[in-house]
Formats: sequence, C-alpha cells, structure tokens
Amino acid sequence: MITLQPMPLTRERFAPYGDVIEALPERTAPMNTARFERFDDLCRVETDADGHVSISIARCRIVTTLPYRFDTVERHPHGSQAFVPLDGSRFVVVVAPPSAVVDVAELAAFVTNGRQGVNYHRGTWHLPLIGFATGQNFLVIDRAGGTPNCDEHSLDEPVLLAAI
Repeated sequence: MITLQPMPLTRERFAPYGDVIEALPERTAPMNTARFERFDDLCRVETDADGHVSISIARCRIVTTLPYRFDTVERHPHGSQAFVPLDGSRFVVVVAPPSAVVDVAELAAFVTNGRQGVNYHRGTWHLPLIGFATGQNFLVIDRAGGTPNCDEHSLDEPVLLAAI
C-alpha cells in the first residue's frame, strides 16, 4: 500500500494542481478609505457556460482521523473548486494531475497552515474534503447548475494518508 506523507502547502508545490489562497503582502490594496486591506485576485474561478459560480459554506459533521485509508478520488471537469477554512483550522489535501485516469504514483499530499485555502484547477483529481474537528467550516467556491460536475475514480489499491 502506498503511504502519502503530507508536506507543507506552498504556492510553488501546489501550482500544478491549482492555486493557494492566502493573504500575501504583495497583493494588497487599500479599501474603504484605507480602513481595510484587500488582497485581490487570489485564484481564478473557472466555470463553463453551462453553469454559474456558487459560494457556499461546508461544515464538518464527521471527523477524519489520520492515518486515513482511502480508495476514491474525484475531479470537476467543468469548473474549479475552492475551499477556504473559516476558523483557522489546518486541513490536508491530496491531489493528482488532471488526466483521464489517476496514477497513484502521482498523488501528492499537502497540509495547510490554517490560514491557507486551495483552489483546484478544473479536472484536478483530489481527495474529497476532510475535516479534523466537528463544526469546522469552509467557504466553498465552485460551479453549480448545468451538466453534473463531479467524476469519481476508484483506485486499484487503497492509499494511506499518514498522520501529520
């Protein structure tokens, strides 16, 4: 069985799969007569003409503990999908490059610092969202409406996501 050890999430490491969403000093602009700093253009929301951009909140009801064994990944071929933690909680993402099939040797795991979100590019394979605390909230930005936008793929063998 393959074991994935999550590594710290960085923009460079995650670039093949999507965008890291975080407030960076080089992307700041004043807002509301400079009472706020605004961090612009943190990710590119993708959707085809058949759907629309949707903003939602997801709340963890069932806690995931590590190590965690999984055998299914998913992708969204018609739009991107972003998750931003709303309560400063770290989370782990597992990804593989967009392709027709998933090669388990190409899976990569990342752990956020609790202030980072992720935006999966259209077609990027990923582990469904997992949370480590009941009530953990995520802002979700993705495509809604139109053609169904979720493909699932069962792996030939289970993969173990190691503890962080």
